Amino acid sequence: MRLMDALRRLPAPVTAARLAEETGVSRRQLYRDIATLRAGGALIDGEAGVGYRLTEDPALPPQSFSQLEIEALVLAVSDLSQTGDTALEAAGRSALARIIATLADGQSRQAMHTVLRSFRSPPARLEFSVDIALLRRACWEELALNVRYRDLKGQVTDRKIWPLGISYSDRTLMVLVWCCLRQDWRVFHASGIETACLSGDCFRPRRVALLREYVARNACAGLPAANE
Repeated sequence: MRLMDALRRLPAPVTAARLAEETGVSRRQLYRDIATLRAGGALIDGEAGVGYRLTEDPALPPQSFSQLEIEALVLAVSDLSQTGDTALEAAGRSALARIIATLADGQSRQAMHTVLRSFRSPPARLEFSVDIALLRRACWEELALNVRYRDLKGQVTDRKIWPLGISYSDRTLMVLVWCCLRQDWRVFHASGIETACLSGDCFRPRRVALLREYVARNACAGLPAANE
């Protein structure tokens, strides 16, 4: 799986040395793995000393996009660097490589030579005490968190929250939550969350309903996001 991912992601042709480094195996083992993938139906062009190119991936169904759709996908993934979230950026590049691997040759070349670019100032390096991966997991799995939060006035309180969503900007990262203490929606600055841990409670299936209520309330009343 690591080898297939590297073949999809890295610019072709990829040398055996680079593939061995990416997958953490010896070069001899790499040659055996390539032979195994070829036996399983993957069309991999190239040879030792030249480099390798994945020309057909049996694990992914063929897809087709218009030229503008391809430009939009590449542009969107490149813009993930503006979030300051390196894990999210890496995930976007990996997903895009898998998509490109399913395209026909002509569309694959278009993806490698897109004309749309996004040039903006690099984002400020955001530093957080909280583990962003934990926040994402809590949102996905609808897991309640116990947090210690410092609000914009400097007051520190212990809260139990239901995390509903995460919003990125060029200056900060915000977390939309249902605050069990206030019994209301709140938007926390991630930088203000000093500690966070799973409470052991699950609020499934409340997340979607709460998000809909929040959007509807703010759309109808024209209210700004509840912030702390």
